[in-house]
Amino acid sequence: KLCEGILNILEKDTKTSCQVVCLEALRILSRDKKVLVPVTTKRNMQILMRLAKLDTVEDPLERVSEFPVIVEALKCLCNIIFNSSVAQKLSLELNLAAMLCNLLRKCKDQQFVDDIKCFDLRLLFLLSLLHTDIRSQLRQELQGVQVLTQALESSLSVRWTEEYKAAEDRDRPPLSLQETDCAIEALKALFNVTLDSWNVHSKTESHQFRYMAAILRHCLLTTGPTEDKTEELHSNAINLLSNVPVSCLDVLINPSAEEQTDIKYNGMNMRAIQILLDFMEKRIDKGSSYREGLTPVLSLLTECCRTHRNIRKFIKAQVLPPLRDVSNRPEVGTTVRNKLVRLMTHVDLGVKQIAAEFLFVLCKERVDSLLKYTGYGNAAGLLAARGLLAGGRGDHWYSDDEDTDTEEYKSAKPNINLITGHLEEPMPNPMDEMTEEQKEYEAMKLVNMFDKLSRDELIKPMGVRPDGTMAPLEEAVSQYHTNKQESSDSD
Repeated sequence: KLCEGILNILEKDTKTSCQVVCLEALRILSRDKKVLVPVTTKRNMQILMRLAKLDTVEDPLERVSEFPVIVEALKCLCNIIFNSSVAQKLSLELNLAAMLCNLLRKCKDQQFVDDIKCFDLRLLFLLSLLHTDIRSQLRQELQGVQVLTQALESSLSVRWTEEYKAAEDRDRPPLSLQETDCAIEALKALFNVTLDSWNVHSKTESHQFRYMAAILRHCLLTTGPTEDKTEELHSNAINLLSNVPVSCLDVLINPSAEEQTDIKYNGMNMRAIQILLDFMEKRIDKGSSYREGLTPVLSLLTECCRTHRNIRKFIKAQVLPPLRDVSNRPEVGTTVRNKLVRLMTHVDLGVKQIAAEFLFVLCKERVDSLLKYTGYGNAAGLLAARGLLAGGRGDHWYSDDEDTDTEEYKSAKPNINLITGHLEEPMPNPMDEMTEEQKEYEAMKLVNMFDKLSRDELIKPMGVRPDGTMAPLEEAVSQYHTNKQESSDSD
């Protein structure tokens, strides 16, 4: 009854101050799903849309006194659409997404509209998250990618020096809280709209994504009002970069200017890549929520390394520098390599796979190079999954430049334990002091233990096929015998 009463008052032309108070009350009530039934009707949704200035196509946003009403109405719509599936369907019927895009265009170059813009973007994010039809409508009919990209560019105050290259101002103050929130909402909405966009079909799309990647590079070089806000901003930028076709990510590295402070590699400015690496290490050090917090940046870096040679070589120089000290296991220590190798045996399968894949790509998908940096024990999971237990390399092609081993590594190499990947002190052989009868007894004892475990189906003996994949032991052995017979030179 209270909701109905408030909406009846809002339908009439009342004072702005009265409208604001009514909308604030409705916003609080709309957090409760039980009271949303009277609110989620076509008539009542249209009342809120009118108050949010979504029904006026041509009228500009001029009366600053009305801005609090618009903001409160948008907040109410955010709550209602988030909590009600009926409201989500009505928003499609009432063409709410098109109206929000129109209001976003009105906010361009307007003063005092940051709050309006922020909640407009939040509402577009919610609609694109909760309704797949609206996502496709935004992408195909409403030029949503272009509109949202312009909103992001405006929030970050990007200045262009040339195509796909934004000005880098080291002395620029951090973004305000409002600007940061607007940018984050735009990034989240763009992420939903650009899902499944890895395949570029036209020059227009390629330009749009390169333009977006250039803005995202600027976003990575920008800081927010606090460290947490900066991390949230960068996290959402990384999520969106994962949707950008990998062929367009070369925009992340620009030919470097002459400033000595630039992080350079082969004449390219690598500041953005360094920020991605620092972000990755920070998320590893956090020690929790790896799947949500770490896998997006690891996945992005893996794809960048797979496709762009300069990025791969720059990252490898930092993550997998030439080996000198091999006295410790690869997973022991505080370097980035040690931290990533530890993740190769993580309990979460997704985290384990992407960490191993990243290191494998840095090694140009060569098994011998990966084993040198990680040891066979840590790499076994990846090699088994890729059918590379017998050695070799992955399917992707890389340049032919070879890694050079240090003199320290070359001298230690013959004594490195291939399983653990480090130099071990020679251990005494426990069988040296046994008689032949004792050796035979211990061997039969071991065979019987394995036989019992196998018959009870607690373990299943496996072997490696000639092609490097795993198979039950009997099958693997028979394939080796078959291959041997086929390759024999008998008459």
